[in-house]
Amino acid sequence: MTYGDNGNMSARERPGMRVAVAGGAGLVGRYVVEELTAAGQQPVVLARSRGVDLVTGVGLDAALAGVDAVVDVSNVTTTGERKAVAFFDSVSRNLLDAGERAGVSHHVLLSIVGINRVGLGYYQGKLRQEDVVKSGRTPWTVLRATQFHEFAEQTLDRVPKPLAVVPRMRTQPVAAREVAQHLVQLVLSPAQGMAPELAGPRVEQVVDMVGRLLRARHQRRMLLPVKMPGAAGAAMAGDGLLPVGPGPRGSQTFESWLAQHAVQGG
Repeated sequence: MTYGDNGNMSARERPGMRVAVAGGAGLVGRYVVEELTAAGQQPVVLARSRGVDLVTGVGLDAALAGVDAVVDVSNVTTTGERKAVAFFDSVSRNLLDAGERAGVSHHVLLSIVGINRVGLGYYQGKLRQEDVVKSGRTPWTVLRATQFHEFAEQTLDRVPKPLAVVPRMRTQPVAAREVAQHLVQLVLSPAQGMAPELAGPRVEQVVDMVGRLLRARHQRRMLLPVKMPGAAGAAMAGDGLLPVGPGPRGSQTFESWLAQHAVQGG
């Protein structure tokens, strides 16, 4: 996967840095840790399994000692606005406050393409997260990316068999590993504010993605496409979650990802 040359050193040319990864035990976080390690950097995982509670801030000061930069890919499973806003607000404020005390010089946040155009509760939480980061004193970079190829799996996992309730939603999905690669490039470069949006190579319909995943796994489930109500549903079914303007694009298609991952969990 290649991106435009911005004149900065590549990840492999920079000397080793200590980079904290908030949510480093999650889907994207694990890839970020792997990519940092491959680039000769020193990842520090911020997760409850490592004694760090991002919501309360317990363990953060000790974990961030000597850390140069932070990549925040933390997440919460909810569709409710209240819970999402509370989680992302608390986590971001705790990370920024502890990072300032530790002398962190760059805070990189992973966000989502279209959250300013689709009024879902979870997206309101991500918007709050962006606002908190922008108002902090630490130089920052926010990367908005489209849904991952793994979103099809996540959608299936939310509904018990034999049903598969899937929202009508257009997206330009990108591989989670390619998102991680781009985040590593960003964190090892100077802060740039809002980075160009990252998306995959093709526009897909999520209903179709889930159907193809089911067929690839030879699973029999009743696929029920659902259009979300109101303006949010219309935006999801239209162009609301697609990137606006030029930006980096991943190379792996959903079809290619499916060929590699379909047997897992099948």
